[in-house]
Amino acid sequence: MVWTGTWVAERLGVELIGDEELPALLGLALRRNPKRAHLLVSSVLGKHVPQRPSVVYGSGLDLGRRVRALLGDEEAARAVVLGYAETATALGHAVADGLGLAPYLHSTRRPVAGVARAGGFEESHSHATSHLLLPEDPTLLAGDGPLVLVDDEFSTGNTVLNTVRALHARYPRDRYVVVALVDMRSAADLGRLDAFAAETGARLDLVSAAAGTVRLPEGVLEKGQALVAAQERQDAEAASPTPAPSAAPVRIALDWPEGLPDGGRHGFTPEHRTGLEAALPAMAARIAEALHTPAAAPGRAPAAGEPAAAAGPPQAASGPAPSSKPRVLVLGFEELMYAPLRLGTALEEAGHDVRYSTTTRSPVLAVDDPGYAIRTRLVFPAHDDPADGPGERYAYNVAGAGFDAVVAVVDSTADTPALHAPDGLLARLAAHIPRVVLAVVPSYTPQGTPHAPTSSSCASTGTPHAPTSSSYEPTGTPHTSTGTLHAPTVSEAPERSSMLPEPLRGPAFSSYAPEEVGWLLQDLSDVELEAPTEEREEAIQSGGAHYAESLPVEYQPSERYQELFQSALESSATRIARAVGVVTETVLEERSGRRPVLVSLARAGTPVGVLMRRWAQYRHGLDLPHYAVSIVRGRGIDANALRWLAAHHDPADVVFVDGWTGKGAITRELADAIAEFETVEGITGFDPEIAVLADPGSCVRVHGTREDFLIPSACLNSTVSGLISRTVLRADLVGPDDFHGAKFYRELAGADVSVDFLDAVAARFDEVAETVDTDVKELLATDRTPTWEGWAAVERISEEYGIHDVNLVKPGVGETTRVLLRRVPWKILAKRGADADLAHIRLLAEQRGVPVEEVDELPYSCVGLIHPRFTRGATGADGKAVVSQ
Repeated sequence: MVWTGTWVAERLGVELIGDEELPALLGLALRRNPKRAHLLVSSVLGKHVPQRPSVVYGSGLDLGRRVRALLGDEEAARAVVLGYAETATALGHAVADGLGLAPYLHSTRRPVAGVARAGGFEESHSHATSHLLLPEDPTLLAGDGPLVLVDDEFSTGNTVLNTVRALHARYPRDRYVVVALVDMRSAADLGRLDAFAAETGARLDLVSAAAGTVRLPEGVLEKGQALVAAQERQDAEAASPTPAPSAAPVRIALDWPEGLPDGGRHGFTPEHRTGLEAALPAMAARIAEALHTPAAAPGRAPAAGEPAAAAGPPQAASGPAPSSKPRVLVLGFEELMYAPLRLGTALEEAGHDVRYSTTTRSPVLAVDDPGYAIRTRLVFPAHDDPADGPGERYAYNVAGAGFDAVVAVVDSTADTPALHAPDGLLARLAAHIPRVVLAVVPSYTPQGTPHAPTSSSCASTGTPHAPTSSSYEPTGTPHTSTGTLHAPTVSEAPERSSMLPEPLRGPAFSSYAPEEVGWLLQDLSDVELEAPTEEREEAIQSGGAHYAESLPVEYQPSERYQELFQSALESSATRIARAVGVVTETVLEERSGRRPVLVSLARAGTPVGVLMRRWAQYRHGLDLPHYAVSIVRGRGIDANALRWLAAHHDPADVVFVDGWTGKGAITRELADAIAEFETVEGITGFDPEIAVLADPGSCVRVHGTREDFLIPSACLNSTVSGLISRTVLRADLVGPDDFHGAKFYRELAGADVSVDFLDAVAARFDEVAETVDTDVKELLATDRTPTWEGWAAVERISEEYGIHDVNLVKPGVGETTRVLLRRVPWKILAKRGADADLAHIRLLAEQRGVPVEEVDELPYSCVGLIHPRFTRGATGADGKAVVSQ
């Protein structure tokens, strides 16, 4: 038999090395994913490759029994099993069944209104990274017994370590067990679990069915993407029309036990399993009857509320004879893997020829070759109104596999018009398989959570399903980590957060790598937003427009200015690296035991946030989440971004990051905005303190330095900030449920130095590491209480120069640069003797015809003054500012 990884191995040079059973457990395919080229395709997981249910379930049971033997019965009874969505939900459930004594919970990508988050984490290589933990019992994860984490493969360890760090910070415990079908860590990753155990003092064991590694040649990601593109072009040329459905699906009533959870999204106890086991034979019998029931005429799918299919004498024209054994596929739905798997095992035990697999979000290339793991692909639209918006979903190795019948098992949330649409899943299945049976499992609603039918709780007739009770009480006391199941206290989750999209990431939005930063913004790249600087200034000062409602025309640096930037970067990279190290170490020290979530204030804070993330990786092996959000003076921080953060992370872990402070206006703006957000939304925990690289105005506690020196990222606009514009907030573009906007200037890629700036600074980390350690010790021992010296200086300058508006006084090198690049400058105040950091300021002032005035007694290196009585008549014919009379 040909190994199902041969096609990829021959074309990309990928090698599978390890235990001799690996080729039987794993094949290879190519991802349609910019983060990782290859996909390990399990033959025993039941996700992409249809397999006998007994084999899939047995693989998990065996791993669970091994964990029980490792822990012993006493510790096993104190354990909690946690599986990963979407791929390992059934595997984790089967491990919990093998363990026998522990409750089970799996992560989810489906927010549930009214159910409070108990945690969350990121899966960095995934196409959909954010995981939520939504246990019905809030004490489920709070016990001190072992935590058993289950995933299908253990490749780098990033996902598991992200989870363990996030949970250990909130619910510390002494022991963790990691379970996977295959352990595929590289030599470089092997020590990471041991390092975590040494760091925390917790024991961490690993249990797997087989071990090995994948050897990837250099450039495999680029080669894989090119191969995918070429194959898809070839497939498009050879595409044939999808055949018409042969018959309409048959809907059956499973009679799922009332109140029994449909899976582990909110927790599943051993007592729940007992109830399920008792109900399985009868549900399997109903499915078996439907496999021989006459099919409806094609053209319309039965809808929710119509009578279920009744058992009746089979007819020769409508399917296999009663004595035959049709080849049946039980097809689960994304995270809903365990319920269909157990229905499949019950059918198999009753003597049917059954295979099992599920639909998936994961985009994978299909190649019809015996040496490739994904032979065919059905594509259909998402049908459960997903929180991250509509998109394609897939069923692999189903078409052309010779199935006589398919039993599609979905939960009631996913029984929507999209499921029954002409291009929906049921129609796609009916085009390739003679008989389609639909079985709907009621979506479990945790106790205390109000149930209201939504647009996703009706099928093609629009008839709502009956509310699902959650009062299932099997014999015996439900097991939790404390021994008693109490009615949970449910805090209302912010409903609007579930409607917000996932962060934008490069290369689709910004020139930063996707793991460097996620932008909680909406893409306005196709909107004309730029206005001449003079027109913007007049509108802003006259009150006719807010500065965030338009964008200045992007400054294109001259060759002389670009040379000045490169020179400044070379001379200041070490100084910046030192400040990055100091501010990052200060954050980590002050949040010891927690995993910070960096949230930079776009856009000046974003390069600093990326550098802080790089320092944490370099010095501590930490993979910190990093996002960029918009904050607008006078309008506050983007409340929808805060809602998204609160839905995906503990607000107490969020650290706001900016490049530098001027007079402290943004510091005050953030504090006011967070206070208002807490009052309006009832979501607490965000700390409004900002961590900055440079704090010359003494406005914040957490900083890398209080010197006012040139940070080269202030010298340019988008070309040093990932090609992203400053943020935009305009009522006709940003609705009440939208993120603030920004533009991605793809056309400026030739002038982009964003990554050059990051790499130049990061290259100096080794050089400054020891100095940083000394600096941090000294800094933490000093009084860092802000003196607001800068604000006092700004007020003095405003009055002394007759401006009478502190918003027109921009202190510090960074803010003065912005005045010269974006506003209409009046004059520049330069501190006598600060020439070393002001070469680019003098050049820009010269280009714009702005006078530079040398002054003493200035707490900053320079201050930029915006023209205080600006009209377009205040500029000369060449657009340069003139001195006010």
